[in-house]
Amino acid sequence: MVSTRSDGSGASPADDALRPSPDASDEAMLSRRPLDRTERALADRLIGRPARGRPATAVRCAWGLPAVLRVDPALDDGTPFPTTFWLACPLANRACGRLEAAGVMTELADRLGHDEVLATGHADAHERYVALRDRLGPEVPGNPSAGGMPDRVKCLHSLYAHYLATGANPVGAWVGEQIEPLACPGPCHRVDGGGWRE
Repeated sequence: MVSTRSDGSGASPADDALRPSPDASDEAMLSRRPLDRTERALADRLIGRPARGRPATAVRCAWGLPAVLRVDPALDDGTPFPTTFWLACPLANRACGRLEAAGVMTELADRLGHDEVLATGHADAHERYVALRDRLGPEVPGNPSAGGMPDRVKCLHSLYAHYLATGANPVGAWVGEQIEPLACPGPCHRVDGGGWRE
């Protein structure tokens, strides 16, 4: 028997595995603790390579896995790392990739030029992203954010991850409208290395 989501939506994780964090906010993301060794190994498997810096789980999927990682702005060797929110969920990554392959980047760039509300929200998301990252550690030279913000749309994965973690990214919210619900028949990875594979 499949349980219902822990967010109270009543949906089955098999039908709807990823939504914004129930406490989605900048403040909540600042309080996340770095992953322990076991969870870090799990995150490494989810993203297909060793996680960089000191990652923390920003958002968990309905199966309890780290779906979005929050990464400090400096790697262990001091190298600046501007991407604060990293989409770790393989299912969401593929869905974002399909959107990008369909050419929506051009459409979204055009909308930024015509839709003042979207453009203002995208610029505000940039300011909040940089401010939150600066509170996590040293300032990244040039103050870049992610995903093309504030004036472009470059990476839907990072914009969607930002939305899932903080609820404060209008392009990420649009991505969610396009790809959710994300049906997932079971945990894609487990601590013991097993799990469902598509």
